[in-house]
Amino acid sequence: MFELSFTARTVLAGATLLGIVGGALGSFALLRRQSLLGDALAHAALPGVCLGYFLTGSKSPLPLFLGALAAGIVGSLTILAIVRYTRLKEDTAIGIVLSVFFGVGIVLLTHIQKLPSGNQSGLDKFLFGQAATLMPRDVNAMAVLGGVVLVLVLLFFKELRVLAFDPDFGASLGFPMRRLEVFLTTLLVTVVVVGLQTVGVVLIVATLITPAAAARQWTERLGVMVLLSAAIGGFSGAAGAVISAGWARLPTGPVIVLVASAILLVSLLFAPQRGLLWAWLRERAVARRIRRENLLKDLYRWGEQAGDRWQEPVSPPLVMGFRGQTRNQLAGVARRLDRQGLVHWDDAGIRLTGEGLERARSIVRKHRLWELYLTRRLDLREDHVHRDAEAMEHALSDANADRLDALLGYPEADPHGRVIPRPATTSPRVA
Repeated sequence: MFELSFTARTVLAGATLLGIVGGALGSFALLRRQSLLGDALAHAALPGVCLGYFLTGSKSPLPLFLGALAAGIVGSLTILAIVRYTRLKEDTAIGIVLSVFFGVGIVLLTHIQKLPSGNQSGLDKFLFGQAATLMPRDVNAMAVLGGVVLVLVLLFFKELRVLAFDPDFGASLGFPMRRLEVFLTTLLVTVVVVGLQTVGVVLIVATLITPAAAARQWTERLGVMVLLSAAIGGFSGAAGAVISAGWARLPTGPVIVLVASAILLVSLLFAPQRGLLWAWLRERAVARRIRRENLLKDLYRWGEQAGDRWQEPVSPPLVMGFRGQTRNQLAGVARRLDRQGLVHWDDAGIRLTGEGLERARSIVRKHRLWELYLTRRLDLREDHVHRDAEAMEHALSDANADRLDALLGYPEADPHGRVIPRPATTSPRVA
């Protein structure tokens, strides 16, 4: 069992702190559709790091962090000013600030590298991150700044929630939305500055957005999302630090991002409400239900045309011709309905049972009521309503069908003159 060195434990603490704070605050950036704002602020902070070195000649964390913080705030205010006072959209403003500030930072960094002491400055670690250089004092500073950010998020959670979902509504309630926007952006700048040394300019946005995006798949509540995002971020940071410590020459920052991305991938696939797998399964279930209901309806319509002989068997080739089905497709649907007791399928053919007839009558009723509604209320032509009714008949509940029936005055026939079936238990009509 391997033990973490002192340096590895320091990196572990710093990465976990960054993950927790970044995940919590990234939730608000994600909900405000400002996923690239953190990236822009990280690139904007680079010239501040260089200026901090220029002014002090020191590579100690404090002047570099202060320079990055100042440049990040200037960059964020520039974005807000461009959006407010010009016709440019926010994504354009973010792109402008990101490219201009990062270009200035690269120029300054290149100039510093040419100085006699430039090669020893170590400022290039802010580009890609170098978590192994974290010192206990760096982690202490991260803990203090991160703690302040979390406390402020807790204190102003209600206001930040309004800002994230409906700033116009917040303004109508008297909230200072402009100042809140600047406040949230300042918190983002602080988190970006805290994380630069660990994951660098290039990857900082992933520590903000990836945990929040993963958490969003599992919940609809903001408070739960913030907590879950912080937990995912903290776990990603800790796991990335441990994995990096276990393999030589494996950079910590990219590993943290890969762990968070793996959690996001799992969330996108398996989250109960939003997961792609569950969505695919739900779509398959709906498609199977529609095929079963279509077969019941086709059997009903055939029996109707044959003189209300609904429970006589219909030959499979005839049923296959209704919708162009293959024998295997028809067999799969018919077997399921047979097990449910809605049809009886044997060598003589397929016929509706008593329960199946009632289900089929309900489906046909919804179809014909909807066709009548479209022609009466929306003035659509009779030959333009069948396709819409085909879709709606599977979505209308029995209760809504009853409401639609009452709204139309309990009609006897659809626009084509076909009888609208009555349900088994019909409420007395109001004269």
